[in-house]
Amino acid sequence: MPHHRRPAAGVPLVSRRAADYDAIVIGSGITGGWAAKELTEHGLRTLVLEAGGPIDPAKDFVEHVQPWQLHFRGKGDRRTMEKEQFIQKNCYACDEWSGKFFVNDNDNPYTFDADKPFHWIRGRQVGGRSIMWGRQVYRWSDLDFEANAKDGHGVDWPIRYADIAPWYSYVERFIGVSGERLGLPQLPDGEFLKPMDLNCAERMVRDGVTRRFGGERVVTIGRCAILTENHGGRAACHYCGTCERGCITRSYFNSIGVTLPAAQATGRLTLRPFSVVHSLSFDPATRRVSGVNVIDARTRQTMEFKARVIFLCASALESTRILLNSRSAEFPDGLANSSGEVGRNLMDHVMGAGASGTLAGMEDHESYGNRPNGTYTPRFRNVTTRHPDFLRGYAFQGGGWRGGFGADSPGFGREFKKRLREHGPWGFQFYGFGECLPRPTNYVALDPVKVDAWGIPALHINCAWSDNEQKLLQDMSVTAAEMLEAAGATGIRPFVDHNPPGLTIHEMGTARMGRDAKTSVLNAHNQAWDAANLFCTDGACMASSANQNPSITYMALTARAVDYAVDQMKRNAL
Repeated sequence: MPHHRRPAAGVPLVSRRAADYDAIVIGSGITGGWAAKELTEHGLRTLVLEAGGPIDPAKDFVEHVQPWQLHFRGKGDRRTMEKEQFIQKNCYACDEWSGKFFVNDNDNPYTFDADKPFHWIRGRQVGGRSIMWGRQVYRWSDLDFEANAKDGHGVDWPIRYADIAPWYSYVERFIGVSGERLGLPQLPDGEFLKPMDLNCAERMVRDGVTRRFGGERVVTIGRCAILTENHGGRAACHYCGTCERGCITRSYFNSIGVTLPAAQATGRLTLRPFSVVHSLSFDPATRRVSGVNVIDARTRQTMEFKARVIFLCASALESTRILLNSRSAEFPDGLANSSGEVGRNLMDHVMGAGASGTLAGMEDHESYGNRPNGTYTPRFRNVTTRHPDFLRGYAFQGGGWRGGFGADSPGFGREFKKRLREHGPWGFQFYGFGECLPRPTNYVALDPVKVDAWGIPALHINCAWSDNEQKLLQDMSVTAAEMLEAAGATGIRPFVDHNPPGLTIHEMGTARMGRDAKTSVLNAHNQAWDAANLFCTDGACMASSANQNPSITYMALTARAVDYAVDQMKRNAL
Protein backbone atom coordinates (compact mmCIF):
# COMPACT_ATOMS: atom_id res chain seq x y z
CA MET A 1 0.00 0.00 0.00
CA PRO A 2 1.35 3.47 -0.83
CA HIS A 3 1.21 4.94 2.67
CA HIS A 4 3.51 2.14 3.92
CA ARG A 5 6.13 2.84 1.28
CA ARG A 6 9.57 3.86 2.53
CA PRO A 7 12.95 4.20 0.79
CA ALA A 8 14.27 0.65 0.70
CA ALA A 9 17.91 0.58 1.65
CA GLY A 10 17.78 -3.20 1.87
CA VAL A 11 16.93 -3.90 -1.78
CA PRO A 12 19.62 -6.21 -3.23
CA LEU A 13 21.18 -4.33 -6.13
CA VAL A 14 23.31 -5.56 -9.01
CA SER A 15 26.87 -4.25 -8.88
CA ARG A 16 28.00 -1.58 -11.33
CA ARG A 17 30.09 -4.19 -13.13
CA ALA A 18 26.89 -6.00 -14.12
CA ALA A 19 24.66 -2.96 -14.60
CA ASP A 20 25.34 0.72 -15.10
CA TYR A 21 22.32 1.63 -12.99
CA ASP A 22 19.74 -0.13 -10.86
CA ALA A 23 16.87 1.30 -12.94
CA ILE A 24 16.44 3.13 -16.22
CA VAL A 25 13.45 5.33 -17.00
CA ILE A 26 12.82 6.25 -20.63
CA GLY A 27 11.08 9.62 -20.73
CA SER A 28 10.88 12.49 -18.24
CA GLY A 29 7.27 13.61 -18.54
CA ILE A 30 4.28 12.85 -16.36
CA THR A 31 4.97 9.12 -15.92
CA GLY A 32 8.75 9.29 -16.30
CA GLY A 33 8.97 11.86 -13.54
CA TRP A 34 6.84 9.72 -11.26
CA ALA A 35 8.88 6.60 -12.01
CA ALA A 36 12.09 8.50 -11.25
CA LYS A 37 10.73 9.83 -7.97
CA GLU A 38 9.46 6.47 -6.76
CA LEU A 39 12.51 4.44 -7.85
CA THR A 40 15.03 6.82 -6.30
CA GLU A 41 13.04 7.12 -3.08
CA HIS A 42 13.08 3.33 -2.89
CA GLY A 43 16.88 3.46 -2.93
CA LEU A 44 17.60 2.64 -6.58
CA ARG A 45 20.26 4.46 -8.60
CA THR A 46 18.16 5.62 -11.53
CA LEU A 47 19.03 6.93 -14.98
CA VAL A 48 16.37 9.00 -16.78
CA LEU A 49 16.83 9.16 -20.55
CA GLU A 50 15.15 12.13 -22.25
CA ALA A 51 15.18 12.53 -26.03
CA GLY A 52 14.98 16.33 -25.89
CA GLY A 53 17.01 19.05 -24.25
CA PRO A 54 16.97 20.58 -20.77
CA ILE A 55 14.58 23.30 -19.67
CA ASP A 56 15.53 26.31 -17.57
CA PRO A 57 12.29 27.59 -16.01
CA ALA A 58 13.81 31.00 -15.28
CA LYS A 59 14.45 31.48 -19.00
CA ASP A 60 12.04 29.16 -20.79
CA PHE A 61 8.83 29.68 -18.82
CA VAL A 62 7.11 32.75 -20.28
CA GLU A 63 3.68 32.87 -18.66
CA HIS A 64 4.14 36.55 -17.76
CA VAL A 65 5.60 37.71 -21.08
CA GLN A 66 3.26 40.10 -22.87
CA PRO A 67 2.52 40.14 -26.64
CA TRP A 68 4.36 43.42 -27.17
CA GLN A 69 7.51 41.79 -25.80
CA LEU A 70 7.53 39.20 -28.60
CA HIS A 71 8.99 39.64 -32.07
CA PHE A 72 5.71 38.81 -33.81
CA ARG A 73 3.52 40.34 -31.06
CA GLY A 74 2.02 36.97 -30.19
CA LYS A 75 0.95 36.14 -33.74
CA GLY A 76 3.96 33.90 -34.32
CA ASP A 77 6.19 33.31 -37.33
CA ARG A 78 3.48 31.68 -39.39
CA ARG A 79 5.73 30.94 -42.35
CA THR A 80 8.22 29.02 -40.19
CA MET A 81 5.44 27.23 -38.32
CA GLU A 82 3.86 26.06 -41.58
CA LYS A 83 7.23 24.71 -42.62
CA GLU A 84 8.42 23.12 -39.37
CA GLN A 85 5.37 22.55 -37.14
CA PHE A 86 2.58 21.89 -39.61
CA ILE A 87 1.08 19.22 -37.32
CA GLN A 88 1.89 20.80 -33.95
CA LYS A 89 0.26 24.13 -34.90
CA ASN A 90 -3.13 22.42 -34.70
CA CYS A 91 -2.79 22.51 -30.91
CA TYR A 92 -4.01 25.78 -29.37
CA ALA A 93 -0.93 25.94 -27.13
CA CYS A 94 1.60 25.82 -29.96
CA ASP A 95 2.08 29.56 -30.44
CA GLU A 96 4.82 32.18 -30.28
CA TRP A 97 5.15 31.68 -26.52
CA SER A 98 5.03 27.91 -26.25
CA GLY A 99 5.97 26.63 -29.70
CA LYS A 100 9.43 25.75 -28.40
CA PHE A 101 7.84 23.04 -26.24
CA PHE A 102 6.51 21.22 -29.33
CA VAL A 103 8.53 19.08 -31.74
CA ASN A 104 9.80 19.96 -35.19
CA ASP A 105 7.59 17.86 -37.47
CA ASN A 106 10.35 17.46 -40.07
CA ASP A 107 12.73 15.93 -37.53
CA ASN A 108 9.98 13.78 -36.02
CA PRO A 109 7.89 12.52 -38.94
CA TYR A 110 5.16 9.91 -39.10
CA THR A 111 2.71 8.92 -41.81
CA PHE A 112 -1.03 8.36 -42.19
CA ASP A 113 -3.38 7.78 -45.07
CA ALA A 114 -4.95 10.93 -46.52
CA ASP A 115 -8.45 9.79 -45.59
CA LYS A 116 -7.45 8.98 -41.99
CA PRO A 117 -5.60 12.00 -40.58
CA PHE A 118 -4.08 11.73 -37.12
CA HIS A 119 -2.71 14.78 -35.31
CA TRP A 120 0.13 13.54 -33.11
CA ILE A 121 1.00 16.41 -30.75
CA ARG A 122 4.38 15.92 -29.07
CA GLY A 123 6.88 17.60 -26.79
CA ARG A 124 10.54 16.61 -26.56
CA GLN A 125 12.29 18.24 -23.64
CA VAL A 126 12.92 17.51 -20.00
CA GLY A 127 9.41 17.49 -18.58
CA GLY A 128 7.83 16.40 -21.87
CA ARG A 129 4.21 17.39 -22.29
CA SER A 130 3.76 17.84 -18.54
CA ILE A 131 4.79 21.45 -19.21
CA MET A 132 1.81 22.21 -21.46
CA TRP A 133 -0.81 19.61 -20.49
CA GLY A 134 -4.40 20.54 -19.63
CA ARG A 135 -4.02 19.69 -15.90
CA GLN A 136 -7.51 18.15 -15.58
CA VAL A 137 -7.47 15.09 -13.30
CA TYR A 138 -10.40 12.70 -12.81
CA ARG A 139 -10.43 9.28 -11.23
CA TRP A 140 -11.86 6.31 -13.07
CA SER A 141 -14.49 4.09 -11.47
CA ASP A 142 -15.52 0.48 -11.93
CA LEU A 143 -17.97 1.73 -14.55
CA ASP A 144 -14.81 2.23 -16.61
CA PHE A 145 -12.70 -0.72 -15.47
CA GLU A 146 -15.55 -3.17 -16.04
CA ALA A 147 -16.78 -1.78 -19.36
CA ASN A 148 -14.75 -4.02 -21.67
CA ALA A 149 -15.86 -7.16 -19.88
CA LYS A 150 -19.51 -6.11 -19.93
CA ASP A 151 -19.91 -5.03 -23.55
CA GLY A 152 -17.27 -7.23 -25.16
CA HIS A 153 -14.97 -4.60 -26.65
CA GLY A 154 -11.26 -5.06 -26.03
CA VAL A 155 -10.06 -7.27 -23.18
CA ASP A 156 -10.98 -7.13 -19.53
CA TRP A 157 -8.86 -4.86 -17.38
CA PRO A 158 -6.78 -6.93 -14.94
CA ILE A 159 -7.49 -4.43 -12.16
CA ARG A 160 -10.51 -2.78 -10.60
CA TYR A 161 -11.01 0.53 -8.80
CA ALA A 162 -10.12 -0.95 -5.40
CA ASP A 163 -6.67 -1.88 -6.76
CA ILE A 164 -5.82 1.67 -7.81
CA ALA A 165 -7.82 3.81 -5.36
CA PRO A 166 -5.07 4.08 -2.71
CA TRP A 167 -2.60 5.04 -5.43
CA TYR A 168 -4.91 7.78 -6.70
CA SER A 169 -4.90 9.14 -3.14
CA TYR A 170 -1.13 8.84 -2.88
CA VAL A 171 -0.62 10.80 -6.09
CA GLU A 172 -3.25 13.45 -5.31
CA ARG A 173 -1.79 14.18 -1.90
CA PHE A 174 1.64 14.74 -3.43
CA ILE A 175 0.79 16.78 -6.54
CA GLY A 176 -2.08 18.83 -5.10
CA VAL A 177 -5.51 18.61 -6.74
CA SER A 178 -8.28 21.17 -6.29
CA GLY A 179 -11.89 20.13 -6.69
CA GLU A 180 -15.35 19.67 -5.24
CA ARG A 181 -16.54 16.45 -3.64
CA LEU A 182 -19.73 15.20 -5.32
CA GLY A 183 -20.32 11.65 -4.09
CA LEU A 184 -20.94 10.31 -7.60
CA PRO A 185 -20.22 6.60 -8.12
CA GLN A 186 -19.13 7.15 -11.74
CA LEU A 187 -16.61 9.85 -10.73
CA PRO A 188 -15.04 8.96 -7.37
CA ASP A 189 -13.99 11.82 -5.11
CA GLY A 190 -10.33 12.35 -4.34
CA GLU A 191 -7.98 14.03 -1.90
CA PHE A 192 -8.83 17.63 -2.75
CA LEU A 193 -7.56 21.07 -1.91
CA LYS A 194 -10.31 23.70 -1.79
CA PRO A 195 -12.12 24.10 -5.13
CA MET A 196 -11.86 27.14 -7.36
CA ASP A 197 -14.95 29.34 -7.45
CA LEU A 198 -17.57 29.29 -10.19
CA ASN A 199 -18.38 32.65 -11.73
CA CYS A 200 -21.92 34.03 -11.86
CA ALA A 201 -22.72 32.57 -15.29
CA GLU A 202 -21.51 29.12 -14.23
CA ARG A 203 -23.58 29.25 -11.05
CA MET A 204 -26.61 30.19 -13.14
CA VAL A 205 -26.08 27.21 -15.44
CA ARG A 206 -25.36 24.85 -12.52
CA ASP A 207 -28.58 25.85 -10.77
CA GLY A 208 -30.66 25.58 -13.94
CA VAL A 209 -29.30 22.12 -14.72
CA THR A 210 -29.98 20.97 -11.16
CA ARG A 211 -33.57 22.19 -11.29
CA ARG A 212 -34.26 20.43 -14.59
CA PHE A 213 -32.27 17.22 -14.24
CA GLY A 214 -31.87 16.71 -10.50
CA GLY A 215 -28.76 14.73 -9.68
CA GLU A 216 -28.54 13.04 -13.08
CA ARG A 217 -26.61 15.91 -14.66
CA VAL A 218 -24.19 17.95 -12.59
CA VAL A 219 -22.17 21.09 -13.28
CA THR A 220 -19.15 21.54 -11.01
CA ILE A 221 -15.78 23.24 -11.09
CA GLY A 222 -13.07 21.22 -12.83
CA ARG A 223 -10.77 18.99 -10.82
CA CYS A 224 -7.28 20.15 -11.68
CA ALA A 225 -3.65 19.71 -10.64
CA ILE A 226 -3.37 23.41 -9.80
CA LEU A 227 -2.86 24.60 -6.24
CA THR A 228 -5.52 26.73 -4.57
CA GLU A 229 -3.44 26.92 -1.41
CA ASN A 230 0.25 26.61 -0.63
CA HIS A 231 1.20 22.96 -0.73
CA GLY A 232 4.44 20.99 -0.37
CA GLY A 233 6.64 24.07 -0.62
CA ARG A 234 4.85 25.31 -3.75
CA ALA A 235 2.82 28.52 -4.00
CA ALA A 236 -0.89 28.74 -4.68
CA CYS A 237 -1.94 29.77 -8.18
CA HIS A 238 -2.17 33.51 -8.79
CA TYR A 239 -4.54 33.13 -11.79
CA CYS A 240 -2.39 34.46 -14.62
CA GLY A 241 -4.07 31.69 -16.62
CA THR A 242 -1.52 30.83 -19.31
CA CYS A 243 -0.30 27.56 -17.80
CA GLU A 244 0.80 26.06 -21.13
CA ARG A 245 3.68 28.57 -21.12
CA GLY A 246 5.12 27.20 -17.88
CA CYS A 247 4.77 28.25 -14.24
CA ILE A 248 7.66 29.83 -12.39
CA THR A 249 5.81 29.49 -9.06
CA ARG A 250 5.31 25.72 -9.60
CA SER A 251 1.61 26.18 -8.91
CA TYR A 252 0.54 23.48 -11.34
CA PHE A 253 1.95 19.99 -11.49
CA ASN A 254 4.69 19.19 -13.96
CA SER A 255 7.64 16.88 -13.62
CA ILE A 256 10.22 19.68 -13.79
CA GLY A 257 8.82 21.46 -10.76
CA VAL A 258 7.60 18.54 -8.66
CA THR A 259 8.63 14.92 -9.24
CA LEU A 260 12.09 15.35 -10.79
CA PRO A 261 13.25 17.66 -7.96
CA ALA A 262 12.03 15.05 -5.48
CA ALA A 263 14.07 12.41 -7.28
CA GLN A 264 17.09 14.72 -7.46
CA ALA A 265 16.88 15.31 -3.70
CA THR A 266 17.64 11.64 -3.05
CA GLY A 267 21.08 11.92 -4.67
CA ARG A 268 20.31 8.81 -6.75
CA LEU A 269 19.08 10.43 -9.96
CA THR A 270 21.08 10.81 -13.16
CA LEU A 271 19.20 12.78 -15.81
CA ARG A 272 20.57 12.51 -19.34
CA PRO A 273 18.93 14.81 -21.93
CA PHE A 274 19.50 14.54 -25.70
CA SER A 275 19.25 10.75 -25.38
CA VAL A 276 17.09 9.32 -28.18
CA VAL A 277 16.21 5.70 -27.43
CA HIS A 278 16.37 3.58 -30.57
CA SER A 279 15.49 0.17 -29.15
CA LEU A 280 15.84 -2.31 -26.32
CA SER A 281 18.07 -5.39 -26.38
CA PHE A 282 16.65 -8.72 -25.23
CA ASP A 283 18.59 -11.63 -23.77
CA PRO A 284 16.75 -14.89 -24.61
CA ALA A 285 18.76 -16.80 -22.00
CA THR A 286 17.58 -14.66 -19.06
CA ARG A 287 14.39 -13.50 -20.76
CA ARG A 288 15.17 -9.96 -19.66
CA VAL A 289 15.85 -6.65 -21.36
CA SER A 290 19.64 -6.55 -21.37
CA GLY A 291 20.23 -3.00 -22.56
CA VAL A 292 18.80 0.30 -23.77
CA ASN A 293 20.24 1.46 -27.09
CA VAL A 294 20.60 5.23 -27.33
CA ILE A 295 21.60 7.75 -29.98
CA ASP A 296 22.98 11.05 -28.71
CA ALA A 297 20.73 13.65 -30.31
CA ARG A 298 23.58 16.10 -30.91
CA THR A 299 26.61 13.95 -31.72
CA ARG A 300 24.78 10.93 -33.24
CA GLN A 301 27.04 8.72 -31.11
CA THR A 302 25.45 5.37 -30.21
CA MET A 303 25.70 3.85 -26.76
CA GLU A 304 24.06 1.24 -24.55
CA PHE A 305 22.93 1.55 -20.95
CA LYS A 306 22.14 -1.38 -18.67
CA ALA A 307 20.03 -1.73 -15.55
CA ARG A 308 18.22 -4.30 -13.54
CA VAL A 309 14.78 -2.87 -14.32
CA ILE A 310 13.50 -0.70 -17.19
CA PHE A 311 10.50 1.65 -17.09
CA LEU A 312 9.18 2.66 -20.49
CA CYS A 313 7.51 6.07 -20.07
CA ALA A 314 8.16 7.79 -23.39
CA SER A 315 4.44 8.49 -24.11
CA ALA A 316 2.05 5.99 -25.63
CA LEU A 317 3.14 5.97 -29.26
CA GLU A 318 6.83 6.63 -28.65
CA SER A 319 6.98 3.72 -26.19
CA THR A 320 5.27 1.49 -28.72
CA ARG A 321 7.64 2.67 -31.46
CA ILE A 322 10.57 1.64 -29.25
CA LEU A 323 9.03 -1.82 -28.77
CA LEU A 324 8.36 -2.22 -32.49
CA ASN A 325 11.95 -1.21 -33.29
CA SER A 326 13.29 -3.74 -30.74
CA ARG A 327 13.27 -6.70 -33.10
CA SER A 328 15.14 -9.95 -32.63
CA ALA A 329 14.98 -13.55 -33.77
CA GLU A 330 12.44 -14.35 -31.08
CA PHE A 331 10.49 -11.12 -31.55
CA PRO A 332 10.63 -10.28 -35.27
CA ASP A 333 7.58 -8.03 -34.89
CA GLY A 334 8.84 -6.15 -31.86
CA LEU A 335 9.79 -6.83 -28.25
CA ALA A 336 7.12 -8.11 -25.86
CA ASN A 337 4.90 -8.89 -28.83
CA SER A 338 4.24 -12.63 -28.56
CA SER A 339 0.54 -11.74 -28.42
CA GLY A 340 0.71 -9.65 -31.60
CA GLU A 341 -0.98 -6.82 -29.70
CA VAL A 342 1.86 -4.28 -29.70
CA GLY A 343 0.62 -1.37 -31.81
CA ARG A 344 -3.04 -2.38 -31.78
CA ASN A 345 -6.10 -0.79 -30.16
CA LEU A 346 -5.04 2.84 -30.48
CA MET A 347 -7.51 5.22 -28.82
CA ASP A 348 -8.00 8.94 -28.24
CA HIS A 349 -10.95 10.82 -26.82
CA VAL A 350 -13.41 12.05 -29.39
CA MET A 351 -13.97 15.73 -28.71
CA GLY A 352 -15.57 18.79 -30.18
CA ALA A 353 -19.35 18.72 -29.87
CA GLY A 354 -21.58 20.71 -27.57
CA ALA A 355 -23.43 24.01 -27.51
CA SER A 356 -22.99 27.63 -26.50
CA GLY A 357 -25.44 30.34 -25.57
CA THR A 358 -25.97 33.79 -24.08
CA LEU A 359 -27.06 34.45 -20.49
CA ALA A 360 -28.88 37.63 -19.49
CA GLY A 361 -29.38 39.38 -16.18
CA MET A 362 -25.82 39.73 -14.85
CA GLU A 363 -24.67 42.84 -16.68
CA ASP A 364 -23.44 44.39 -13.43
CA HIS A 365 -21.13 41.43 -12.73
CA GLU A 366 -17.50 41.22 -13.80
CA SER A 367 -14.78 38.62 -13.33
CA TYR A 368 -11.23 39.29 -12.17
CA GLY A 369 -8.06 37.40 -12.94
CA ASN A 370 -7.73 34.56 -15.41
CA ARG A 371 -8.80 31.36 -13.68
CA PRO A 372 -6.92 28.43 -15.27
CA ASN A 373 -9.85 26.05 -15.02
CA GLY A 374 -13.41 25.59 -16.24
CA THR A 375 -16.52 23.62 -15.39
CA TYR A 376 -17.01 19.88 -15.58
CA THR A 377 -20.14 17.83 -16.17
CA PRO A 378 -19.47 14.16 -15.37
CA ARG A 379 -20.75 11.36 -17.54
CA PHE A 380 -24.49 10.74 -17.31
CA ARG A 381 -25.10 8.49 -20.35
CA ASN A 382 -25.05 4.69 -19.82
CA VAL A 383 -24.50 5.09 -16.09
CA THR A 384 -27.68 3.49 -14.73
CA THR A 385 -29.82 3.28 -17.89
CA ARG A 386 -28.58 1.89 -21.19
CA HIS A 387 -28.81 4.27 -24.15
CA PRO A 388 -30.37 2.61 -27.22
CA ASP A 389 -28.01 4.18 -29.78
CA PHE A 390 -24.46 3.93 -28.42
CA LEU A 391 -22.13 2.40 -25.83
CA ARG A 392 -20.11 4.11 -23.09
CA GLY A 393 -20.41 7.87 -22.63
CA TYR A 394 -18.94 11.35 -22.47
CA ALA A 395 -18.36 14.30 -20.16
CA PHE A 396 -18.39 18.05 -20.73
CA GLN A 397 -15.76 20.61 -19.95
CA GLY A 398 -16.81 24.20 -20.37
CA GLY A 399 -17.31 27.51 -18.66
CA GLY A 400 -18.87 30.93 -18.56
CA TRP A 401 -17.29 34.16 -19.72
CA ARG A 402 -18.03 37.83 -20.21
CA GLY A 403 -17.98 39.03 -23.80
CA GLY A 404 -15.03 41.02 -25.07
CA PHE A 405 -14.56 44.76 -25.41
CA GLY A 406 -15.10 44.95 -29.16
CA ALA A 407 -11.50 45.87 -29.98
CA ASP A 408 -11.94 44.51 -33.50
CA SER A 409 -15.08 46.52 -34.25
CA PRO A 410 -14.86 49.51 -36.63
CA GLY A 411 -15.03 53.06 -35.41
CA PHE A 412 -13.21 56.26 -34.51
CA GLY A 413 -13.33 58.98 -31.90
CA ARG A 414 -15.04 59.40 -28.52
CA GLU A 415 -17.93 56.97 -29.05
CA PHE A 416 -15.60 54.29 -30.38
CA LYS A 417 -13.31 54.61 -27.34
CA LYS A 418 -16.34 54.42 -25.05
CA ARG A 419 -17.47 51.17 -26.68
CA LEU A 420 -14.02 49.69 -26.12
CA ARG A 421 -14.56 50.03 -22.37
CA GLU A 422 -17.94 48.29 -22.39
CA HIS A 423 -18.32 44.61 -21.61
CA GLY A 424 -20.27 42.30 -23.86
CA PRO A 425 -22.91 39.81 -22.59
CA TRP A 426 -22.22 36.71 -20.53
CA GLY A 427 -21.99 33.42 -22.38
CA PHE A 428 -21.49 29.74 -21.59
CA GLN A 429 -20.26 26.73 -23.56
CA PHE A 430 -20.36 22.98 -23.02
CA TYR A 431 -17.60 21.11 -24.88
CA GLY A 432 -17.73 17.31 -24.92
CA PHE A 433 -15.10 14.60 -24.55
CA GLY A 434 -16.22 11.05 -25.34
CA GLU A 435 -14.90 7.54 -24.94
CA CYS A 436 -13.26 5.75 -27.86
CA LEU A 437 -13.82 2.00 -28.08
CA PRO A 438 -10.70 -0.19 -28.32
CA ARG A 439 -10.51 -1.73 -31.78
CA PRO A 440 -7.64 -3.65 -33.43
CA THR A 441 -8.33 -1.81 -36.69
CA ASN A 442 -6.93 1.33 -35.06
CA TYR A 443 -3.21 0.61 -34.94
CA VAL A 444 0.35 1.83 -35.45
CA ALA A 445 3.13 0.05 -37.33
CA LEU A 446 6.62 0.90 -38.52
CA ASP A 447 6.60 2.80 -41.78
CA PRO A 448 8.63 0.81 -44.34
CA VAL A 449 10.42 3.91 -45.65
CA LYS A 450 10.16 6.96 -43.39
CA VAL A 451 12.80 7.56 -40.69
CA ASP A 452 13.31 10.40 -38.25
CA ALA A 453 16.26 12.79 -38.02
CA TRP A 454 18.29 10.10 -36.20
CA GLY A 455 17.59 7.35 -38.72
CA ILE A 456 15.04 5.54 -36.54
CA PRO A 457 12.03 4.06 -38.39
CA ALA A 458 8.96 6.23 -37.97
CA LEU A 459 5.38 5.17 -37.31
CA HIS A 460 2.52 4.78 -39.73
CA ILE A 461 -0.72 5.54 -37.88
CA ASN A 462 -4.05 4.08 -38.96
CA CYS A 463 -6.89 5.45 -36.86
CA ALA A 464 -10.47 6.56 -37.50
CA TRP A 465 -13.59 7.17 -35.44
CA SER A 466 -16.23 4.46 -35.49
CA ASP A 467 -19.98 4.90 -35.74
CA ASN A 468 -20.16 4.75 -31.93
CA GLU A 469 -17.88 7.78 -31.51
CA GLN A 470 -19.83 9.71 -34.16
CA LYS A 471 -23.08 9.02 -32.30
CA LEU A 472 -21.52 10.29 -29.08
CA LEU A 473 -20.70 13.57 -30.83
CA GLN A 474 -24.25 14.00 -32.08
CA ASP A 475 -25.70 13.31 -28.63
CA MET A 476 -23.29 15.81 -27.03
CA SER A 477 -24.71 18.63 -29.14
CA VAL A 478 -28.27 17.70 -28.14
CA THR A 479 -27.74 17.33 -24.39
CA ALA A 480 -25.56 20.45 -24.18
CA ALA A 481 -28.34 22.48 -25.80
CA GLU A 482 -30.87 20.94 -23.38
CA MET A 483 -28.83 22.07 -20.39
CA LEU A 484 -28.39 25.60 -21.71
CA GLU A 485 -32.12 25.82 -22.36
CA ALA A 486 -32.72 24.68 -18.78
CA ALA A 487 -30.48 27.51 -17.57
CA GLY A 488 -32.48 30.11 -19.50
CA ALA A 489 -29.85 30.78 -22.17
CA THR A 490 -30.78 32.41 -25.46
CA GLY A 491 -29.20 32.21 -28.87
CA ILE A 492 -28.29 28.57 -28.23
CA ARG A 493 -25.91 27.26 -30.87
CA PRO A 494 -25.35 23.48 -30.96
CA PHE A 495 -22.23 22.40 -32.85
CA VAL A 496 -20.28 19.33 -33.89
CA ASP A 497 -16.60 19.81 -34.72
CA HIS A 498 -15.17 16.86 -36.62
CA ASN A 499 -11.70 16.82 -35.10
CA PRO A 500 -9.34 14.05 -36.21
CA PRO A 501 -8.01 11.49 -33.71
CA GLY A 502 -4.91 12.63 -31.88
CA LEU A 503 -5.89 16.25 -31.41
CA THR A 504 -7.32 15.63 -27.95
CA ILE A 505 -3.74 14.63 -27.00
CA HIS A 506 -5.03 11.69 -24.97
CA GLU A 507 -3.64 8.99 -27.27
CA MET A 508 -3.50 5.66 -25.46
CA GLY A 509 -3.49 1.93 -25.97
CA THR A 510 -1.12 -0.02 -28.29
CA ALA A 511 0.52 -2.06 -25.47
CA ARG A 512 -2.44 -2.92 -23.30
CA MET A 513 -2.68 -4.48 -19.87
CA GLY A 514 -4.68 -7.68 -19.56
CA ARG A 515 -5.23 -10.98 -17.80
CA ASP A 516 -3.81 -13.25 -20.50
CA ALA A 517 -0.39 -13.17 -22.19
CA LYS A 518 -2.03 -14.36 -25.40
CA THR A 519 -4.19 -11.24 -25.73
CA SER A 520 -2.24 -8.48 -23.97
CA VAL A 521 1.26 -7.05 -23.62
CA LEU A 522 1.35 -6.21 -19.91
CA ASN A 523 0.05 -7.87 -16.76
CA ALA A 524 -1.85 -6.31 -13.87
CA HIS A 525 1.32 -4.55 -12.65
CA ASN A 526 2.29 -3.02 -16.01
CA GLN A 527 4.98 -5.69 -16.37
CA ALA A 528 5.65 -7.15 -19.81
CA TRP A 529 4.60 -10.78 -20.03
CA ASP A 530 7.61 -11.52 -22.27
CA ALA A 531 10.32 -9.63 -20.35
CA ALA A 532 9.92 -9.55 -16.59
CA ASN A 533 12.21 -6.55 -15.98
CA LEU A 534 10.33 -4.31 -18.43
CA PHE A 535 7.47 -2.11 -17.26
CA CYS A 536 5.37 0.31 -19.31
CA THR A 537 3.21 2.79 -17.40
CA ASP A 538 2.38 5.56 -19.86
CA GLY A 539 -0.72 5.73 -22.05
CA ALA A 540 0.34 2.69 -24.07
CA CYS A 541 -0.77 0.42 -21.22
CA MET A 542 -4.44 1.38 -21.33
CA ALA A 543 -6.98 -1.32 -22.16
CA SER A 544 -9.79 1.21 -22.67
CA SER A 545 -10.06 4.99 -22.70
CA ALA A 546 -13.05 5.89 -20.47
CA ASN A 547 -14.00 9.53 -21.06
CA GLN A 548 -12.00 11.17 -18.27
CA ASN A 549 -8.67 12.89 -18.83
CA PRO A 550 -6.22 10.02 -18.28
CA SER A 551 -3.06 11.52 -16.73
CA ILE A 552 -3.94 10.92 -13.05
CA THR A 553 -4.52 7.25 -13.91
CA TYR A 554 -1.10 7.04 -15.59
CA MET A 555 0.53 8.54 -12.49
CA ALA A 556 -1.25 6.17 -10.11
CA LEU A 557 -0.39 3.13 -12.26
CA THR A 558 3.26 4.23 -12.33
CA ALA A 559 3.58 4.55 -8.56
CA ARG A 560 1.82 1.20 -8.13
CA ALA A 561 4.08 -0.52 -10.68
CA VAL A 562 7.26 0.78 -9.03
CA ASP A 563 6.07 -0.49 -5.66
CA TYR A 564 5.51 -3.93 -7.21
CA ALA A 565 8.86 -3.93 -9.05
CA VAL A 566 10.79 -3.05 -5.91
CA ASP A 567 9.00 -5.79 -3.98
CA GLN A 568 9.99 -8.28 -6.70
CA MET A 569 13.59 -7.08 -6.47
CA LYS A 570 13.59 -7.65 -2.73
CA ARG A 571 12.46 -11.21 -3.40
CA ASN A 572 15.20 -11.65 -6.04
CA ALA A 573 12.47 -12.26 -8.62
CA LEU A 574 13.92 -9.45 -10.72
